[in-house]
Amino acid sequence: MGAAFATQIRHSNRWGLYQISSFFRTFAPPFNSDYFDRTIIILPMQEDLFKRLVSHCKEYGFIYPSSEVYDGLNGVYDYGPMGVELKNNIKEYWWRSMVQMHENITGIDSAIFMHPLIWKASGHVDAFNDPLVDNKDSKKRYRADVLVEGEIDKMIAKADKEVDKAAKRFGETFDEKLYRETNPRVLEYTQKAEATEKRLANALKNNDMADLKALIEELEIADPDTGSRNWTEVRQFNLMFSTQMSNIGGDDGKLYLRPETAQGIFVNFSNVQKTTRQKIPFGIAQIGKAFRNEIVARQFIFRMREFEQMEMQFFVRPGTEMEWYNTWKARRMAWHRAVTPAEKLRFKDHDNLAHYANAAVDVQFEFPFGFKELEGIHSRTDFDLGSHSQLSGKKMQYFDPELNEHYTPYVVETSVGCDRMVLSVLSNALVEETVPDAQGEDSSRTVLRVHPALAPVKCAVLPLLKNKDELVEKAREVYDKLKFHFICQYDEKDAVGRRYRRQDAIGTPYCVTIDFETLENNTVTIRERDSMEQVRVPITEVAKIVGDKTDMRKLLEMLA
Repeated sequence: MGAAFATQIRHSNRWGLYQISSFFRTFAPPFNSDYFDRTIIILPMQEDLFKRLVSHCKEYGFIYPSSEVYDGLNGVYDYGPMGVELKNNIKEYWWRSMVQMHENITGIDSAIFMHPLIWKASGHVDAFNDPLVDNKDSKKRYRADVLVEGEIDKMIAKADKEVDKAAKRFGETFDEKLYRETNPRVLEYTQKAEATEKRLANALKNNDMADLKALIEELEIADPDTGSRNWTEVRQFNLMFSTQMSNIGGDDGKLYLRPETAQGIFVNFSNVQKTTRQKIPFGIAQIGKAFRNEIVARQFIFRMREFEQMEMQFFVRPGTEMEWYNTWKARRMAWHRAVTPAEKLRFKDHDNLAHYANAAVDVQFEFPFGFKELEGIHSRTDFDLGSHSQLSGKKMQYFDPELNEHYTPYVVETSVGCDRMVLSVLSNALVEETVPDAQGEDSSRTVLRVHPALAPVKCAVLPLLKNKDELVEKAREVYDKLKFHFICQYDEKDAVGRRYRRQDAIGTPYCVTIDFETLENNTVTIRERDSMEQVRVPITEVAKIVGDKTDMRKLLEMLA
C-alpha cells in the first residue's frame, strides 16, 4: 500500500472504520498501490446506511416488499433475482461446511406441518411467548423486552462516547481499560446497564410481567414514534401461527406452522441414526422455513414472520456436552470470519437461559442498528429427546457399544438465521467510493464487495459496442460457453462504463469485455471488481480464471 494510499474519511462513524479496516485486510495483498489512490466515502450515519441498504436491495433486485402491488404485508419480503442467488450461495456454503465437510453429520428435510403434540412436548404450546406491551396513545404494539434492551444499548453507547472523547483528548497515552474502570461517569453508565440487564433477565426468567412494566416506567421509556409513555400492562403473547387440517373442526384438527426447524430433527433422531448407522457423536443438519407471529416485525429482513433457518443438532454422550459446546462455538465463529471481518463479530452469552439449555451463546454481528444475534449455539441437554420419548411413549435412546449401555443423548445446537446472514453480508459489503473514471476525473461508484464465492453473479460478458454484429455474436459465443461453469450475465445496454457500474452494484467479481482485438486474436479483457484492474487473457482461459477465483472450495479449505 505504501505512501500511494491516500484515504479521506469524511465521516468516521464506527461502521465506516470497520469497513475500511476489513477492506484493507481483505483486498490489499493482491493489488498494486495505485488501487488505493482514491477517496472512501463513509456514509454519515448508521441510519443513513440502513436506508440506503434497503433502497439498494430493491433497486438491484435483491429483496422486494412482499405483495407490494397491494401495499405490502408487514414483516414479509420476497427475494428478487440477485437476492435468491445470494441466499442460495449462503445456504450452499453452510450445507457444504456442515454436511460435506463432516462425515458424522448428515442432512434431512422435515415437513413444515407436524403432529401438534410435538409442540406440546417441546414446550412451545405453553411457553413460546414474548412479552407484549401496547401504547395507549399511539395504539402501537411493542415487545417489552426489546424496549428495555434499547435503553440498555443507549447506556452502553453513552459510556462508549465518553471513552471515545477521552481517547481523543489523551492520544497515545490513553489507557482505555483503566479509564473504564475508574471514570465515574463511565462507571455510572456501565453499572446501570449491567443492573438493568440483570433485572430484565430475572423478570423474563420468572415470568414477572409486573416488574417488566415497572422497569419500563422507571427508565421512562417512551414510544419511539410519538414519545408517549402511556403504556398498558405487559402480558405474554404466544408466537405460533395455527391453522386447521382439512375439514376437521376444534382442537382435534388444529395444526401449527413450525416456529423452528429443530423439532423435525429430534423426532427423526432414531430414523436417521438407524439408516445411517452413525455412532455418537453425530449431527443432523437441516435448512428450512419457520414461522413466528412476531409482535413487531421490523428492521427489514432481520426480524420477519416467515424466515429460513440453517440448523444442526449434534448428539453427544452425556457429560461431554460442554466440551462439544466449546468446540462448536469455535467452529461457527471461524465459519463467519471466513466471509465477515472479525471486528464486526462477537460472542454474547445468554443472561436468561431457555428452559431446555444449560449453556447458550449468540454470535452477534454489528448490523447498521447495532450488535444483534446472527447465530445461536446452545447446549440443550437431553430435554428434547426426553420430552418426545415421554409424550409419545417411544424411546429415543442410543446404545453405546463402548459403555455397553443405553442412554438419551445430549444435544449441542447451532442455529443461524439465513435471512439475517443475507443481511449481514449485504450490510458489510455495500460501499460507496470515489474512483477515477476513463478521463481521469473523480467519479463515484457503489460497489458490493461480497465474497466472490457468495456473489450472485460470478461473471458478466459485455460486448464493447452493441451495434457491431461481429462483437455481439462473439460475446454471445463466449457467454454460451461460460454459463455451463457458473452464473453469468450478458449485458449490451448502455456504455461499457455504465455496465461496469451496474455489475459493481450487484457484486459481480469479474467482467469480460469483447472488443475488436478479440476478433483478431481470440483474447478478452477481464476486469476485477475491487481493484478495477484489467488484464488481457485468451478466451480459453476465462472459465478457469473466474472459476478458480470464485470457487467455494477456497472458503471450505479455510475451515479445514
